[in-house]
Amino acid sequence: MNGWAAPGHREIAMPTGVLTVRTDAGAYPLDSLLGFGARANARRGFLFVSKVLGKHWPSRPAMMRELHDALAGQLPAALPGPVVFIALAETAIGLGQGVFESHLRRHPEAEALFLHTTRYRIDGVPTVEFAEPHSHAPRQFLHLPADPALHQLFMRARSLVLVDDEASTGTTFRNLAAACRSLNPALAHVHLATLTDFMGAQAGEALSAGIGLPVTQGAALHGSFTFAAGASFPETAPAQVVGAAGGVAVGGAFGRAGLARPLAIPAAVVDALAAGIAPGETVLVLGTGEFMHPPFLLAHALAGAGIDAVVQSTTRSPILEWGAIGSRLAFADNYGEGIANYLYNVRPGQYAHVLICHETPADDALRDLARQLGGRLLHFRSEDTIEGALP
Repeated sequence: MNGWAAPGHREIAMPTGVLTVRTDAGAYPLDSLLGFGARANARRGFLFVSKVLGKHWPSRPAMMRELHDALAGQLPAALPGPVVFIALAETAIGLGQGVFESHLRRHPEAEALFLHTTRYRIDGVPTVEFAEPHSHAPRQFLHLPADPALHQLFMRARSLVLVDDEASTGTTFRNLAAACRSLNPALAHVHLATLTDFMGAQAGEALSAGIGLPVTQGAALHGSFTFAAGASFPETAPAQVVGAAGGVAVGGAFGRAGLARPLAIPAAVVDALAAGIAPGETVLVLGTGEFMHPPFLLAHALAGAGIDAVVQSTTRSPILEWGAIGSRLAFADNYGEGIANYLYNVRPGQYAHVLICHETPADDALRDLARQLGGRLLHFRSEDTIEGALP
C-alpha cells in the first residue's frame, strides 16, 4: 500500500462501552487494517477486527502477504541467530507463519525456527503453559519440537520473535518470553512483531526491564486506546475446555511442533481446484480454528492463477453481531471439545465456491458447516496429502 497516513483520533460508541483510539502517522491508515467489534467478555468488552488477518473478516491474500513482508522487514538487521518465531494462537498463527516465511525469503541461509502456541495438547509432546489474561480462552501451550534437530535449534536460539495481531499491555509477551528463557537461557534479544501496537512509546523499555533482555518492536500501526466499559452483557459459554472428553488428537506437522522451512501447496492440488472454478466466480478458502496458514497459501496460489479468492478462518471467539461483525454463523466444534465455533461476515450463498480446509478428520461438525455454506471439505492429512482436492 502506497502513501502515508496522518495521525488520527476515533471514538467508537458500542453496546459494551466507548472505545477511544489514537493513531500515529504511518504507512497504513487505521481503516485499511481494522474495524471494531463488541464482545460479551467481562475482561474486555471490545475487539479490534483485523481486515488483513483472515480470521474475522475475509481477507485478500496479496494484502496479507504485503503485511507479512512489511513486518519481516522491520526485524533488526543485527538480530543474533538462530531466531525462533512464535505466533500466538489462535488469531495470529497465520500472521506469524507468514512473517517467518517472509524472513526466510529475505535470508534463505538463515537458521530460523517457527512454532505457534496452541489451545490444545499434542499427546506425548512436552508443553510449556502460559497465560493470555485478556483472552476469552486464556490458557495457551507451547510445544517443544519433538524432532531432535529442531529441538536443538530451539535450544541454540539467540533471538525470539513473538508475533501477535495486537499489542496492548505486553503481559502475554512477558509471560511467553519468560517461559522461553526458562528453557533457553542463551536467548539474548526479543523482538515483537504486531499489526497494531497500542502499548505506547515507552513500552519497549518497560518490557525490556520486565523480560530482562533488549526488546525491539515492529508494527504496521502504532497508537493507543482507552475503553470506558458500559452496559454489561451475560457472559457466553467458556471458549476453552482443556482436556475435554472426546477431544480430537491434534498434530504438529503445520507448526505446533516446529518448522524450519516454508510450507507449500502441491501444484497439482492448485491446478485441480482452479480447473473447477469458472471465470468470474468468487472463492472463499476457509480455514478452521488454528489451521490458518495452509488455507492462506492455497488462496494466494489461486489468486496467482487469476481467481477471485479470499481467505478466512472459523474461530472459537464469541463476538456480538455489531459494527465490523455484520453476520455470524454458529456451529459445532470440529476439535471435539464441545465448544461453540463461529464464522463471521460470511453468509450462505455469498461465494460461488467455499473450500473448507481442516486438519482434523471430517466429522459431523465439519459436514454441517459444509452444508450451511455449500462448501467442499479438504482434509490436510499432511502438507502433500490433501483429501478431497484431487478428482
